[in-house]
Amino acid sequence: MTTLTAARRRPRRSAEHRVSPLLLALVLVPLAVEAFWVFWPALQGFYLSLTKWDGISPPEQIGLGNYREMLGDGTFHLALRNTAIWLVLFGGLSAVGGLGAALLLQRERRGVGFYRAALFLPVVFSLVATSLIWQGMYQPSGMINKFLGAVGLAGWQHAWLADPSTALYAVIVPALWRQIGYVMVLYLAGLKGIDPALYEAARVDGASWWQQFTRITLPQLKSVNSVVLSVIVIDSLRSFDVAWALTRGGPYHSSELLSTYMYSTAFQSLRLGYGAALAVAIFVLAFGVIVTYLVRAFRESDA
Repeated sequence: MTTLTAARRRPRRSAEHRVSPLLLALVLVPLAVEAFWVFWPALQGFYLSLTKWDGISPPEQIGLGNYREMLGDGTFHLALRNTAIWLVLFGGLSAVGGLGAALLLQRERRGVGFYRAALFLPVVFSLVATSLIWQGMYQPSGMINKFLGAVGLAGWQHAWLADPSTALYAVIVPALWRQIGYVMVLYLAGLKGIDPALYEAARVDGASWWQQFTRITLPQLKSVNSVVLSVIVIDSLRSFDVAWALTRGGPYHSSELLSTYMYSTAFQSLRLGYGAALAVAIFVLAFGVIVTYLVRAFRESDA
């Protein structure tokens, strides 16, 4: 009887542990699509970075030749420096501006929805359309120079996009105009998740606004900060539309970014192998910055 009972229970256990075909399909189909559209092109891109290819003739294997050339490429070094400046200014100002706007607009009051929508509106615009608007504003006879002349600052009037000393910073402004609203929405979502009882207890204890911000708000926004950092780093390294539409990396490569240099090298100079190597470098930089921050954040949370 014991043997018969055990034999009857075995099929039930195997049936309980059997994976549903629908569940397998829901897991494997997206994984296959991801592998086809993401992982396989990434591997192909790395393979192309080891070749010399003009897009027409068969690729010629050169090993790490493109990466060795990159180490001695002055334009690459300039683009790398400009990208670092872009990452610091664009990332830092968008994070500070987005957090500041979220703190100002987190409370429900009359008219707050209008200001939220006004700050978020540039996110809806195409980056190319945004660039064309700012290109007109930056012209010598554009709105910015006219405004400076109207307020008595005619000495500050400038050919903003034609001067190598100001071109990069002039390109950063339209990108910030668009990014701050997006970061604001992320921080607003994070602020909504903080328990108001924490602030009430802090006020009862006599904590100042700054103490509440540093002891409650910032620690509670750690997870949001990780998302914001990832978004900022990725957007910084793939920023292309604004720079290309406004200056195409000029004048004299003064506003050249890694993304614009990769595009011009691959599709204008038809050096697709070297362009693929630049794309790999961009991926390594983005991956390295994000992973370094996440590892540090996890260690601090565990401690």
